[in-house]
Amino acid sequence: MTRETDYFKSFCRISKAFGTAATREELLNLIVDNAISSMGGKAACLFLADERQDLFVPMAQAGLSDKYLHANPIKARKIVAALDKKGHLAFLDATSDPRLENHEAKQTEGIASLLTVPVRVENRLIGILTLYTDVRREFQPEEIDFLCALADQGGIAIENNRLHRRMHKNAMMFLELSTSINSSLDIHEILNNLTVNICEKLGMRGAVIRLLDDGQEKLKLVASHGLSDEFLERARTTTTETAQSALKGETTIISDISTDNRISFKTAMKEEGIVSMIVTPVMVREKVIGVLRLYSDVQRQYPDDVIMMVKALAHQGGLAIQNGSMFLQLEKDKKSLEEDIWSHRSWF
Repeated sequence: MTRETDYFKSFCRISKAFGTAATREELLNLIVDNAISSMGGKAACLFLADERQDLFVPMAQAGLSDKYLHANPIKARKIVAALDKKGHLAFLDATSDPRLENHEAKQTEGIASLLTVPVRVENRLIGILTLYTDVRREFQPEEIDFLCALADQGGIAIENNRLHRRMHKNAMMFLELSTSINSSLDIHEILNNLTVNICEKLGMRGAVIRLLDDGQEKLKLVASHGLSDEFLERARTTTTETAQSALKGETTIISDISTDNRISFKTAMKEEGIVSMIVTPVMVREKVIGVLRLYSDVQRQYPDDVIMMVKALAHQGGLAIQNGSMFLQLEKDKKSLEEDIWSHRSWF
């Protein structure tokens, strides 16, 4: 049996195991365990990207002591550039290679050589997988190819697991927020709760809801969370391109405000720590009555299901405004009716 056949069988077995992993933790452990067993390594560690801090953080490991695992996370930018250039990083002597740090710790741990490959999803690097050996080893092309394939397959499995968890989380989130919206007839309370909850649940920097005034010329602030008064004062106009799009019933996604020509207040947003945003209309039936803006402090790609939920929550907010307004009108009509009946009684 050739080594290529061994790798093929290992890959088939691993792919099947990935499909049966019940939890994210079990899946991550499967990746590192199979990297070791298939390639005869001493240890393996899977690092996943932390976009907010530009780091790769160790999330699963096997064969390394806890003390070694809790060494400093890896700076992402430097290693991403190196991996993009070559596709992998091989270190014949991990205890002396100048590209690596903590040589003494590696020697104490019994590490001799390292092989690091990217973990990607749709050409987006989400992490790195590192194999450690206890003897000096010059990695052969087929070994590098196998570990790269394993990392790619692991990336797909991680993404599928994440999507499954996100769909469940989004369904529960929408139910929770919808229940909160419908739990009161106080419009200000409803909208304030919506901005707070949507920021906390989606990990956003801030949220703003503005409604059109009677003259339809300005957007009046009715609820906000996480943003300064100075920023809120500057961003109330209806003339920006994103506001105009929202008032036409369209949703706008800005992944990077610094490079998008549709943004009018780049300096103010940069000072506020805003990097990306979603702008969507608040509607009652077919009529746009305002705008919901969500701001993030990191550059993000917003999946379709997240956009759909944001639009649905904005619609729910519009319905809450309508219900609250109808309730207030009924109270007013009731009071007028009672006063009218009393005036009639006074005639007798």
